[in-house]
Amino acid sequence: MASGYKLADIALSSEKSLKTLVENRRAFTLDHCELNLFETLQPSLLVPLTFSDFVITSMLRGKKIMHLFDEPGFDYLPGETVLVPANVTMRIDFPDAGTTNPTQCIALALDQAKIQHIVDRLNQDYPKAAQGQTWQLQHNEYHFLNNLELAQTLNKLIGICSGNSVGKDILADLTLRELIVHIIQTQNLYAADHSSFERADNPLAYVVSYIRANIGEKIQVDELSEKACMSRASFYRAFKREFSLSPLDFILRERIKRAKQMLSESKASVSEVCYELGFTDLNYFGRQFRKSEGISPTQYRALIGGSDAK
Repeated sequence: MASGYKLADIALSSEKSLKTLVENRRAFTLDHCELNLFETLQPSLLVPLTFSDFVITSMLRGKKIMHLFDEPGFDYLPGETVLVPANVTMRIDFPDAGTTNPTQCIALALDQAKIQHIVDRLNQDYPKAAQGQTWQLQHNEYHFLNNLELAQTLNKLIGICSGNSVGKDILADLTLRELIVHIIQTQNLYAADHSSFERADNPLAYVVSYIRANIGEKIQVDELSEKACMSRASFYRAFKREFSLSPLDFILRERIKRAKQMLSESKASVSEVCYELGFTDLNYFGRQFRKSEGISPTQYRALIGGSDAK
């Protein structure tokens, strides 16, 4: 099944340096951020953790069950990121943690004034295509899979914070800008999967709706730019800036999503799904599906208990 891009491995603390077996903490403090590395080596339940700053957490190894905002607990695994507002308490279960199966994650605490400065700069220099809409971090889209850009930027920031560079604060500030942009783009992509994104005055929302309504047709970027009332170049830049995906990559993503739905809910064969969704080559469809989900369409259907049609 689909999973996020995992962060680079970080060496575990030596046994002699451990102060506790539950959320043992190493911290690296810079001017505008603090990198915390937590490790747990024994099963525990509802361990509370609160930061006075906005926190970006990301799993490195093991498994947690995270409880946030009085919502049901959810599995938290490597390749995933969770955003936690300032002064919100996380309560965390470690059902499988042990000395041979430690849980490890990062918690990157960010100066709120620094975040606001980055967001204000984005709105000043790169206004959004939809009138009245602004760049902002969303607290309701707080759990998501890492994409490649987000994982790479987190790895870069971890290296800067834990390293010994003389100019590490400057390098961290530059990388923080990149990180905030990637997080907002990831949130925008998740929001595009929900009705909250569909606004009549948002040309990109209209384009997204058009793509979904015509997902089995041949869709050209020129056609989409016309519907957004933009030049091709302006539309491409606005779309990529909003979602960190090109229009064609977004179309492919939507086709794979629809393919998963059809494979689980219909009796259509894999080849019928392929051609109905606008793919012209069954092998290409299979490669793209496997790239997205890690398994073939046939394996996916068998795994989720869909029709036996091939």
